[in-house]
Amino acid sequence: MRGTRIEIRPGALRNNARRARILADGAEVFAMIKADGYGHGLTLAADALAGEVDGFGVAVLEEARALRDHGISAPILVAEGFFDREELEQARALSLEMVVHSPWQVALLQDNPGPLRLWLKLNTGMNRLGLRPDIALEAAEQLAAASMNPVGVMSHFACADEADEGRTDPQMALAGEVADRLGLPLSAANSAALIRYPHTRAQRVRPGIMLYGSSPFDWQSAAQLDLAVSHRFSARLIAINEIQPGDTVGYGATWTATRPGRIGVVAAGYGDGYPRHAPSGTPAAVNGQLTMLVGRVSMDMLTIDLHGIEADIGDEVELWGDHVDVDKVARACGTISYELFCQITGRPERVIV
Repeated sequence: MRGTRIEIRPGALRNNARRARILADGAEVFAMIKADGYGHGLTLAADALAGEVDGFGVAVLEEARALRDHGISAPILVAEGFFDREELEQARALSLEMVVHSPWQVALLQDNPGPLRLWLKLNTGMNRLGLRPDIALEAAEQLAAASMNPVGVMSHFACADEADEGRTDPQMALAGEVADRLGLPLSAANSAALIRYPHTRAQRVRPGIMLYGSSPFDWQSAAQLDLAVSHRFSARLIAINEIQPGDTVGYGATWTATRPGRIGVVAAGYGDGYPRHAPSGTPAAVNGQLTMLVGRVSMDMLTIDLHGIEADIGDEVELWGDHVDVDKVARACGTISYELFCQITGRPERVIV
C-alpha cells in the first residue's frame, strides 16, 4: 500500500468545540461545517460535534439537505440563503434557518410568504454579502408586514484575525445598534472574534477554523490556544538519493545542493491535494524529526532534505499534524489552513482515529 493518508480525529473536534463553548460564555454555539466540514467530512463533523454545539452552519442548501438526510435534526443555518423560489420552499420543508443578505431575497419572500426562520445579514464594512443598516431596517419592516418577522441579525468581521486592526469594534457597534433597534439577537463572532473579542459574542457565535485545530492568528499557535489536531496528512519515503554539491532536485532545477547529503522522495503530491506551490523550506517531519521540502512539488511526489536525519525507505513523513503545524505549512505556501484542508483529493487513504 502506498501509505499516503489523512487522519481525521473526531475526538479533537469535540475538544475544540468544548473550548469554543467555554469562550462563548452562554451564547449559542453554531459550528460552521461548510465545505465538507472544512475537508474533514460534512456528516463526520456533524456527528462528532452534535453533542457539543447548539446547531450547525453551512454555506448552501445542498449541504443542509445532506445533513437532514443523514438524520441531523439540530438547527441548521444556511449562510448564503436561498437562490430561487424552489430553494425557498425546500428550506421550509427542511426547517432551516436562512440568511437574507440581498434586497432581491426580500422581494422573493414577499412574493412567497410563509413560515421560515430568517436572519438578516448586515454589511457592516466587509462589503461582501449583507444589507446596509438602513436597508436592513426597511427589510425587517417589509418582512414583518408579510408576517415573516426575522429571528435575528448577523454580520461578519473583516479583520478580527489581523494583528493590528481597528475595524472589528466599529463593525460590532453598527451591528449591535441595528439588532437593538429591531429587538433581535445578534450573531457576529467567528473563531477569531470569539477568542479575541469577548464583547462580540452576543447571543450566538459561529466558530469555524478553531474547531478543526487551526489558529486564526499568525502570532498564536493552535497549541497555545488549547486546540487539538483534528487533521493529519502523512505519507511514506519511497526512495532516498545521495546528492553532491551542485546537484539539483526536481522540475526546473529550482533547488541546488550546497553540501553532500541525502534527499528523500515522499509518496505525496498535488494529485493528493498537497499544494504545488509549496516552496523549498516548507516544514515536514520524518519519524518526528523536523526537516523541509526541497525542489518543486510534483503531481505524485515531493522531496525532502534528509541531512542529519536517520531515515529508511518506508518511514513515515508527516506533512502536517502533530509535529508539523498546519498553519506553518500554510504560511510557507502563502495561504491559510482552510485551503489546505479543503483541497485534499480523494486519493489519500482516509482514516478515522
